[in-house]
Amino acid sequence: MVDPKHYTYRVIWSADDGEFVGLCAEFPSLSHLDSSQGAALAGIVDLVADIVADMESAGETPPVPIADREYSGRFQVRITPELHRRLAVRAAEANVSLNRIVSDQLAKP
Repeated sequence: MVDPKHYTYRVIWSADDGEFVGLCAEFPSLSHLDSSQGAALAGIVDLVADIVADMESAGETPPVPIADREYSGRFQVRITPELHRRLAVRAAEANVSLNRIVSDQLAKP
């Protein structure tokens, strides 16, 4: 059984709607509009809980919450040979690994 509180939620302001929008990363097609941030968050959490309950009662498997997934810390990225060369030069000049250069860049806000 999936705990809906483990999903990844956020609330944003929608100028088009003039309200706050509650969103869930694991269910990108769902949203909840409300006049306050707290109500938008509570609304999307309740909506996701209902969807998860419906899925489980129908024998479907809800998505695993991002917070509950395991990550290896590795992923492969395809880049152009030109960019690969430039990054390799930066790494060599800084006397660090290519992985360190890329990781540092990805970590920047």
